[in-house]
Amino acid sequence: MNQEIQITTRQASQQRHQQKELPREDGTTLQDHTSQDEQQQQQQQEQGCRHGGSAASHHRQSKLTVLPLVFLIYFEVAGGPYGSEQAARAAGPLFTLLGFLVFPFAWGVPESLVTAELSSALPGNGGFVRWADRAFGPLAGSLLGTWKYLSCVINIAAYPALAADYLGRVIPAVADTGGRTRTGTVVGMTVLLSLVNYTGLSIVGWGAVALGFASLAPFVLMTAMAAPKMRPRRWTVQVQGRRKDWRLFFNTLFWNLNYWDSASTMAGEVERPERTFPLALAVAVVLIAVNYVLPLMAAIGATDAQPDSWANGYLADAAGIIGGSWLKYWIEAGAVLSSVGMFEAQLSSGAYQLLGMADLGLLPAVFARRGTRFRTPWIAIAASAAVSLAVSFLSFDDVVATANFLYSLGTLLEFAAFLWLRARQPDLKRPYRVPLPLPALAAMCAVPSGFLAYVCVVARWRVFALAGALTALGVSLHGAMRLCRTNKWLKFNAAAAEDASAGDHV
Repeated sequence: MNQEIQITTRQASQQRHQQKELPREDGTTLQDHTSQDEQQQQQQQEQGCRHGGSAASHHRQSKLTVLPLVFLIYFEVAGGPYGSEQAARAAGPLFTLLGFLVFPFAWGVPESLVTAELSSALPGNGGFVRWADRAFGPLAGSLLGTWKYLSCVINIAAYPALAADYLGRVIPAVADTGGRTRTGTVVGMTVLLSLVNYTGLSIVGWGAVALGFASLAPFVLMTAMAAPKMRPRRWTVQVQGRRKDWRLFFNTLFWNLNYWDSASTMAGEVERPERTFPLALAVAVVLIAVNYVLPLMAAIGATDAQPDSWANGYLADAAGIIGGSWLKYWIEAGAVLSSVGMFEAQLSSGAYQLLGMADLGLLPAVFARRGTRFRTPWIAIAASAAVSLAVSFLSFDDVVATANFLYSLGTLLEFAAFLWLRARQPDLKRPYRVPLPLPALAAMCAVPSGFLAYVCVVARWRVFALAGALTALGVSLHGAMRLCRTNKWLKFNAAAAEDASAGDHV
């Protein structure tokens, strides 16, 4: 678009709203975020009318409150202590307990504080994509979106397969990797759970609450039943002559305790995000730490298992020793419920990220299209489910490591955007503000950033190569979207596309 026309249009808009504009780091200007949110809400209402819905139906859409958001965060980050056994195998009981006690606070608290502040300051859907776009421009937003989205869908793909593994213990045909029964189970679960997601975040959120209580209940019972049998000395046992596998230990901690920022992509669907996000994140940090530490203390303290016994699934075996076979089967059933909860929470996050990127003009407007009945982004949900289904049939050895690598890159950029906005846009209205000065914020982000850098440095060369190829794909996608906007080959959100195009040309 002609730059003079664009500037004139913005000046006219400024006079109409009589509001101060804040500079955007890519050289364009954006109105104060309150005005932005009003414009976005109006656009969503207009889109609802165009696509068969109504403004009234949009306003009747239920918003997420504190408790459903707590459990959506819980399932995006943890989903239960399943998978934590590898840490005990790698580093022994003491370091495992210390790791799951300290890491949720050393890693989770900084990322939660960043998420709480920026979700209240820039509360639209898209979350971290919106933050990077505001700080560094459309290319940064698009690249961060690519990294986080790919990491998300790779994770989503694991959950139907994990549920099939547990079902395979009861139905042998499902355990046959590559067999038709297993393939049909994975495909069927993916389609069915995607349809549940289509019914709306309110149903998904309260469903997450129910799944959370059902999957946590057997661990509460196991911990209570183990209390008389616990021997605290077992928590500090060190196996002589056994080398610790620190790479496996830290990767296990990271795998079990990341994605604190994923719920930010749904900020536009949260009731009073400036209040709800800080409270939900604070509760989730404590819940997730307790979710790991107490069952591990029970299983370690009440059994005499050697490190080699701590393979995936040992917590269920420990429950059988402590409480009997019925408790073991309940925990195994809880693993299936947990897989369902994690699938639903992360599919929602990925779908609303695509919706947010479409709102920003980084993706075609079709990804922001909502269904007329449930007002959910059905195309974004279908696309995310299809990508995750395709990934589910790939080898996961290096693919999962690549997901961690991409997530690390994205989170480093996210921290940079947080600090940049604090330094360059101190007057940006922040309904929730982390009560620390900039140097202290930099120190707060340094601890998790160091760990993220470690995850990247220890990656194998194949992971570097695959991550590099996917990063190049993300840059190419941004270039392709820019070309489509310029030539009007695809339909984009008009106002946001103008800002994105202006940023591209700076």
